[in-house]
Amino acid sequence: MKPYPKYKDSGVEWIGDVPEGWGVAPVRSFAKSGYKTFTDGDWIESPYIREQGIRLIQTGNIGIGTYREQGFRYIDEESFLRFHCTEVEAGDILICRLADPVGRACLAPNLGVRMITSVDVCILKPHCENDARFVVYGLSSPHYLSWMNAICRGGTRNRVSRSMLGSICLQKPPLKEQTAIAAYLDHKTTQIDNLISKKQKLIELLKEERAAIINQAVTKGLNPDAPMKDSGIEWLGEVPEHWEVKKLKWVSKIVNGSTPKSSIAEYWDGDIVWVTPSDISKSGSLKISASEKKITHEGLNNCGASIVPHGSIILTTRAPIGNLAIANTSLCTNQGCKSLIPTNVYSPYLFYSLFVSKDVLQSIGSGTTFKELSTDNLASFIIVLPPQHEQKQIADYLNRKTTKIDQTTSKIEKQIGLLKEFRTALISEVVTGKIDVRDGGSNG
Repeated sequence: MKPYPKYKDSGVEWIGDVPEGWGVAPVRSFAKSGYKTFTDGDWIESPYIREQGIRLIQTGNIGIGTYREQGFRYIDEESFLRFHCTEVEAGDILICRLADPVGRACLAPNLGVRMITSVDVCILKPHCENDARFVVYGLSSPHYLSWMNAICRGGTRNRVSRSMLGSICLQKPPLKEQTAIAAYLDHKTTQIDNLISKKQKLIELLKEERAAIINQAVTKGLNPDAPMKDSGIEWLGEVPEHWEVKKLKWVSKIVNGSTPKSSIAEYWDGDIVWVTPSDISKSGSLKISASEKKITHEGLNNCGASIVPHGSIILTTRAPIGNLAIANTSLCTNQGCKSLIPTNVYSPYLFYSLFVSKDVLQSIGSGTTFKELSTDNLASFIIVLPPQHEQKQIADYLNRKTTKIDQTTSKIEKQIGLLKEFRTALISEVVTGKIDVRDGGSNG
């Protein structure tokens, strides 16, 4: 693909040069004339929310160039009239005035019901001399979003006012070119999105295969011809007859975590790894050796936490229950985790055994505000144990199999990342006129 034959200075700092024949115009000028054609959505408080009626589109529904279907909320006709709400029509441009990122936009979809939107979403009803799809692509370019992020204002949360948003300039080609650009990007982004979707489905299949391999190995063993027996546990079913059924407290020591007082500075920024559920969620690996926050020995001695050794199993027991990792160094945890120090079980095997038990562990959690797995319930949890040498065989087998699957998954995730980067770059190059697609992009 080739650039346009000639460019000129747009006069707008963040836009730079544009093709000759293009102009620039403030966002509000893309709206048609009339009352409430570039306006904020409506302030709807929770008492007026209903389970059906007129759909309330919220900030979470606004993606970068895409509408995200989530959070089904409605108001009734009485509230619509009482608050003089602005009705959103399919094809309107919805621009989010809140991060993240601030200024992102999408076309309002046809949901088959009447629609309004929340106060932090700006409604732009496009003029017939503009292609709404092109405008949304312009509002999705990384240069525009970076500029918006730099100028937006707000205290704890980035926000842009409607007046500021309306004054931001965008590139404005003639309508025929807007339509050609929008059609080209619709075609190309659909191709990319379909490819991404296929790769994401492949990742899901790999995850399912991974879970099935682990489940088979730690509940049935590696020998398909081994004689079986009823485990006596409903969710486990039959297990090899030479395996034992044991409670966790018989094969491990359970250690609770704790948190030093946050108000005492001397307890924090030490050299002791202090693992939280968030650290385990973010680690994304079998082993954990680092944490976002660390504590001092003084903090450890004054909070009731204990150091657990390398090889301990760290299990999240609240928010959420069931995520786990193997300690790759000595560490301690907060109260959202419990540590299992193996006493009569091979640590990696115990990890895999608990991995396949996540749903069951979650089901025995209790609590009203949030579910938590108690020490007593965890101690009484049943697992099946092969002999030590077989535990190691199973764990080593699973390490090999899961490593191979994880490497394949990682490769596909990188491919998805590159496709997303290409998608973003393509939109930017086309919508800013860096490449000429007036004839469908076939000129090079």
